[in-house]
Amino acid sequence: MSGLIFWDVDTQHDFMHRDGKLYVPDAEAIIPALRKLTACAHARGIRVVASADDHVLEHEEISEHPDFDRTYPPHCLRGTKGQRKIPETALERVFVIEPEPLDPQWLRERVEQHDGDILFHKYRFDVFTNPNVESVLDVLNPEAIIIYGVALDVCNRFAIDGLLERRPTTQLFVVTDATKPIVAQKATALLEGWRHRGVRLIEAEEAVTIADRWATVNERAAG
Repeated sequence: MSGLIFWDVDTQHDFMHRDGKLYVPDAEAIIPALRKLTACAHARGIRVVASADDHVLEHEEISEHPDFDRTYPPHCLRGTKGQRKIPETALERVFVIEPEPLDPQWLRERVEQHDGDILFHKYRFDVFTNPNVESVLDVLNPEAIIIYGVALDVCNRFAIDGLLERRPTTQLFVVTDATKPIVAQKATALLEGWRHRGVRLIEAEEAVTIADRWATVNERAAG
């Protein structure tokens, strides 16, 4: 159904801005690249699939004494400014999918009829803990996914590893100037590990070029 999709990981206020509850170091520096990617996708009719934390204090990930591995301090709490996506990555005609199991047939029909962006809410850092993600991917059946957002060593890592495991024939691109890690020292090893597994490492400018190529091919096929 979708040749190419953009995958936006958790570009929410609490992660992206210094006054956020769980600011990813230097995340504000990638906002221009995020703006460029979002505008590129929308201008070319490419669907953005995004994830977003949607927490309440009772969630397993939330702790007043976090270990910063399996638990984190309160962040992206439902109904707060911190939970909202930043304006630069605002979605269009968004279909929000909550992390409760949905009827697969209903979901398939809903996704097939929907021509806008998709937002997966999640209660854990791994987007695949939303049980509907795989069903949606089966419907979209993308040939390629361009991935960006935060944090590289947490939520991006789970998304990329999960996609590599579940969709081995889909070409993955990671936009290196549109992502930031919590722990800077982990970035190089993660990126190199993914590269060795077939992930292409690109920058935002190349992502735009890829999107242009894809849009041109689709226009020719449609014409």
